[in-house]
Amino acid sequence: MPKLTTAPNIPDPDGFYAELLALHEGREKDESDAINARLLLILANHIGDREVLREAFATAAQPAAG
Repeated sequence: MPKLTTAPNIPDPDGFYAELLALHEGREKDESDAINARLLLILANHIGDREVLREAFATAAQPAAG
């Protein structure tokens, strides 16, 4: 049974996106990439459930719809 939440689940998604963009503003690509990697590991640790993380891997590996 899937456990990964893929339906919109963040209050004020536009505000969240603005904060995420601000985190990267003025940074070089390598520094921004390193922040993304650290953020991914921090959030993966917070989730902690390997089944959910595997679902996230599989979902992220799919081409973006659009």
